[in-house]
Amino acid sequence: MELHLSLMFDRLPEIAAAFDRRERIVVFPGDCLEFLRGIPDETFQLVVTSPPYNLGKEYEKRIHLEHYVEQQREVIRECVRVTKATGSVCWEVGNYVDNGAIVPLDALLFPIFQDLKLRCRNRIVWHFEHGLHCTRRFSGRYESILWFTKSEDYFFDLDPVRVPQKYPGKKHFKGPRAGQYSCNPLGKNPGDVWIIPNVKSNHVEKTEHPCQFPVELIERLVLTLTREDDWVLDPFLGTGTSIIAALRHDRRGAGAETHSRYVEIARSRIHQALQGTLPVRPMNRPVFNPRDAGRALTTAPWLKQGELNGVLALGEKQTHYGAKK
Repeated sequence: MELHLSLMFDRLPEIAAAFDRRERIVVFPGDCLEFLRGIPDETFQLVVTSPPYNLGKEYEKRIHLEHYVEQQREVIRECVRVTKATGSVCWEVGNYVDNGAIVPLDALLFPIFQDLKLRCRNRIVWHFEHGLHCTRRFSGRYESILWFTKSEDYFFDLDPVRVPQKYPGKKHFKGPRAGQYSCNPLGKNPGDVWIIPNVKSNHVEKTEHPCQFPVELIERLVLTLTREDDWVLDPFLGTGTSIIAALRHDRRGAGAETHSRYVEIARSRIHQALQGTLPVRPMNRPVFNPRDAGRALTTAPWLKQGELNGVLALGEKQTHYGAKK
């Protein structure tokens, strides 16, 4: 679904630098705690973010892990305060790595949300195919999204993010509905494992940010957990992805970013999104399969002609089939 946001407004909204409920877009160039402390209680329907992982990237200073958790606690506490009673908080994280040993950050941060009396609805696994290749452990190919709500009375709309049924022609074979189709005609629940390409060098959305997440990852959360005109907050805005995802579906977006270069990129990308010129990978586009596309690079050059083109599965034996005698 390609959106042209310029058609949604009589006049393209301005990007404000300070929060005001009358605005539609806010990019605060500074520390998120400073930004959050000036926002009234229960303002945002959705808080969604991917904080720094304490890995020493250009936008963060590596600190002791206990200090990192306390910093996160302070931000999370403020984010919960500004979230509506019907709202959600989604915290997307990966692993902290220390001398080759990993610490799952979602496990480390989970108790903070529990202490604040939030209820975890899902631990969503985001799976992707590309990243660093490890030599002494299996290569990391997933991150997780912890989705919390403040109360039992939370907003959730599954219909906008349903995916095609695996067996759309399946019918009930017994009972009072025997012979009727058993699936929802709008599609099925996408589940809690999301296969979405990460933003690497050849991704259409790639900027100079080293850890940018894709628009479609946030779009799914925006569509499910908010209504039109609701506010979406990202306290670690980066290059503006969360605001872009919100605007593409007629929501309001706000965020804070300390890195001046990323603020520039975020503002530029938001302007492009408003004008309908920002390159974005569409939601629900199938993941590219190079074998289906007939790419020559999928043919192993070290195999002799006639040999199997690929690696056998673990424990699998090569089988030769022939006609029965």
